Parts: sequence; structure tokens; C-alpha cells
Amino acid sequence: MVAVTLWGSLRVFTNGRASVEIEARNFKELLDGLVAAYPGLRPQIERGVSMALNGRIYKEAWFTEIRPDSEVVLMPYMQGG
Repeated sequence: MVAVTLWGSLRVFTNGRASVEIEARNFKELLDGLVAAYPGLRPQIERGVSMALNGRIYKEAWFTEIRPDSEVVLMPYMQGG
């Protein structure tokens, strides 16, 4: 299991939980597991999310390995102007 910290705006889809545990070995499995456990996250995940893994931010890095002891933070894509 991987502990995933959710960025504030994503917590509404997990009943306010700041952290959830998901069985995953990579970013794609993490997203699939989150959608299965929390279907309300699907629209946001389809719009795009980033993952901070041990302090490094990844976008669309589907097969990036995640270890059970990894620090994982999920956040919406950051946009600026």
C-alpha cells in the first residue's frame, strides 16, 4: 500500500480525507486505484493531475515506479498565466 497525500482541492472527493492508502506500483496503477476507490475523482484525474514523488513532480509519467515507502502527493495540474 502507498500512502497518498491529496492536495486540498482534491480532498472533497475523498470525504475530506487528506491522505488515503492505495495499492499501486506505478503512477497509472495509483490513478486507477484512486478512481476505483473514489469515483468522484475521475473527472479531475481525466482533466489532469500531477504527482510529487519524493519531492519531484511528474506529469503523465505512467510507469514511474512507486515504492511503499515513497512520499506521494497528488495535485491538479498547475496552470499559470
